[in-house]
Amino acid sequence: MPEQSDNTRSTKGPKKSGARHRARKRAVDLLFEAEARGVTDLDGLLAERRQLAADDAAVAPVSDYTATLVTGVGVDGDQIDSVITSHLTGWTLTRLPAVDRAIMRIAVWELFNAVDVPPAVVVDEAVELAKELSTDESPTYLNGVLGKVATLAPQVRSAAAAQPADRSE
Repeated sequence: MPEQSDNTRSTKGPKKSGARHRARKRAVDLLFEAEARGVTDLDGLLAERRQLAADDAAVAPVSDYTATLVTGVGVDGDQIDSVITSHLTGWTLTRLPAVDRAIMRIAVWELFNAVDVPPAVVVDEAVELAKELSTDESPTYLNGVLGKVATLAPQVRSAAAAQPADRSE
């Protein structure tokens, strides 16, 4: 039986430690912090965190993928919240735990924009983050909501790809 290379790892383990998983978790932390502090300038928050990491070696740097997620949620936030709200059952967006809102916002942005990440992986990652960071009920609830949203992802991705890059004509 051949040895597994360093690039392949079992997906059976309870915790994920890949770079993208860590980037998503950091993005959840930043979105949670922004909401708790009432910060609406997510680009400013990213700049603060990047400067903090540059000034203090004990602070982990903000990865490019974390920045992409936070910026994407910032730009598309109203649309993302609208999509989430339209798929919630028995809850309103404001009643959900803040960490669940952050996880779902990142997942919906990825579902619609991260064409290099399959929708099933996005949903699975969100469920894993909910297991790590939220209530016992959250993983199941997020899985149901995001599973419904994921059915829209192929159409949204196709429509975005069909849009001309420059609409200023």
